[in-house]
Amino acid sequence: MNKKGYSRSFISLWIGEIVSEFGGAAGGIVNGLLLYEITGSKEWMGALWLIYFLPSLALQGISSPFLNHVIKEKMLKNIQLIRSGAYLLPLLGYLSGEDYITIIGLIILQCLLGLVQPIYASLSFSLLPDLCTEKELVQANSLLDGTLRLMSFIAPGITSLLLIFSPIYVIYIISSLMFLLSYISLLQIPQNSVEKIATWSKKFWWEELKAGYFTFFQYPHLLKLTILSSIVQFAVGATMVINVPFIRGELNGQAWEYAVFSVTFPVGYAIGMLLLTKLPKNNLLMYSGLIGGGLSFVLLYFVPTLPLAWACELIGGILFPLFNAQSAAYFQREAPRERLSQLSSIRLLFLRLTMPLGILFASVSFLGINTRLTYLLIGTFIVLPGLYFLIKTIINRDSSAKHIRNIV
Repeated sequence: MNKKGYSRSFISLWIGEIVSEFGGAAGGIVNGLLLYEITGSKEWMGALWLIYFLPSLALQGISSPFLNHVIKEKMLKNIQLIRSGAYLLPLLGYLSGEDYITIIGLIILQCLLGLVQPIYASLSFSLLPDLCTEKELVQANSLLDGTLRLMSFIAPGITSLLLIFSPIYVIYIISSLMFLLSYISLLQIPQNSVEKIATWSKKFWWEELKAGYFTFFQYPHLLKLTILSSIVQFAVGATMVINVPFIRGELNGQAWEYAVFSVTFPVGYAIGMLLLTKLPKNNLLMYSGLIGGGLSFVLLYFVPTLPLAWACELIGGILFPLFNAQSAAYFQREAPRERLSQLSSIRLLFLRLTMPLGILFASVSFLGINTRLTYLLIGTFIVLPGLYFLIKTIINRDSSAKHIRNIV
């Protein structure tokens, strides 16, 4: 990062991400509460998430060519306006007093959120190289990722306090306002992208779709980093299933002790984000962070007490940013700039697909394998490829150094 700090455009994007993450997290909590209050059904809760998740994945799989031909800054702003308006739909149903109108509003809201989220994430990821210098990319990715993870546990806490003093519908107003504030913040980003005029047809879309995936697989380093990040997401999905039974069952923890366990990872992530600003950015550090993060899962197989489990989560939170931020920056630097939006969408598709696979793996294994062994397995999945690439990096570096000495 240069002495002048980040650009004003990046700060605007960062602020927009913070307030929208708060609005989304708060809205997600009251969506579940409101639906359960009306239906009292866990099946409806599952259906609500499927309504979000399935159309989202379907659109992401087919929309990537479109992302190369939009004005990114304008699209991001429009998406925040759509989200702001969408959060008023269940509010209108709630105020009408008709349960079926409220449910319809929730369904439309979840569907809209699921459709626009992958587009927003892909475009904001691909816009980052336009707002930062190459040297700033690692720290910029770390700052964004770390801040969003902090908001993921700060926002539910604040929302819980608000619900003590105010009715549910007030949270919908707050969520809508948060996305409107995000839109206002994004207005400060100057429009540098140029809309590429394309004659849209089925043939053109198919050719562009094939070209995007072909380009993606033509860059083995980008594919490798995407696969490694996907393995991490697979592990994250698995822990969503086993964390509660591990703390409450294996270690006989109380509810508040599980809450501490949940908080330690994002707190560690914020520490890791700060640590990364002081460390050299290179492949050795990146793969070391991946290995260390994987080992934090492996160690949960052995820990006998809650404080040690908290320590493992804290260590994992500190180490994973060393990999996540650098791998994201590598992708942004090395991917062809003219196809970065499309390739970012493909990368995100890999990451989003592996999380439900992790959930499925842990759900099935939980029936025949205890939670500790599941931690050991997912940690090993991360550590082994990390060790391979770390050793390969060391060998290549030593070979390069030896070659230079021979030349001299």
